[in-house]
Amino acid sequence: MAFTAKDVQALREKTGCGMMDCKKALTETNGDMDAAVDFLREKGLASQAKKASRIAAEGTVATVIENGVGAVVEVNSETDFVAGTAEFKELADKIAKVVAKENPADVDALLKCSFEGQTVEEMVQEVFLKIRENIKVRRFARFEGKVVTYIHAGGKIGVMVNFDGDVDANDEQFITMGKNVAMQIAAMNPGYLDEASVPAEVLAKEKEILIAQMKEDPKMANKPEQVLANIV
Repeated sequence: MAFTAKDVQALREKTGCGMMDCKKALTETNGDMDAAVDFLREKGLASQAKKASRIAAEGTVATVIENGVGAVVEVNSETDFVAGTAEFKELADKIAKVVAKENPADVDALLKCSFEGQTVEEMVQEVFLKIRENIKVRRFARFEGKVVTYIHAGGKIGVMVNFDGDVDANDEQFITMGKNVAMQIAAMNPGYLDEASVPAEVLAKEKEILIAQMKEDPKMANKPEQVLANIV
C-alpha cells in the first residue's frame, strides 16, 4: 500500500511524532495508518496516541442542556487566537443549541439546519468573512435524559455524560456528582465505560504493544516471553 506526504503529516498530527519517524512507520506498515500508530507506540514514540482522536486544528468545544437534551459540538479554526474570540465561541454555542433542538443525523445535516433565519452553513460563512480563517464544524454528540456537561481548559476539552436513575436532573447534588464524573473523564480520557466493555481484541492488542515496548528496553529485552506476559 502506497502512502503520500499528506499521510505522513496526518500521522504526525495524530501521534505528535517526528516526520521521519512517521515516514518510517508508514514504510514498515505498507501505509496502514492504524498499524503505523501501533508501530510508533511499540517503539515508545507515541505511547499515548489515540487513534482518530487527535487533530492538528485549533478550535473550541461548546455544550448546552435544554429541555432534558444535552449537546456537545467541536468547531475548528486555524489558530487558537480565533478560537478564543467571543464571536467564535458564540458561533459554537449557537451550533450546540441547533444540535440539541434539531437532532441532525450528521455534520452535513447539521449544516443545513436553521437558527434564527440562517442555516448553520450560512452562520459559519458569515463568521468566516469577518475573521478570514477557515472554520469547520467537526463533530457533535447529543443525549436525551439526565445529562451533565463539563468544559475544560476554556473549550479545549468537552465532556457530556448521560446518567440512568430515578433522580431529579436539576438536583444540586446530582449535578455536582455528574460534573465530578465528567472532570475525571476529561482528565483520563477513558475509552470505555467499564472493564466488561473493553473488547477482547483491544485488550489483546494493548498487551501485545506493552510487550513490544518492554522488548525495546535493554533492561527487559532478555527476559523470557512468559515473564513479560506475566508483568503485563
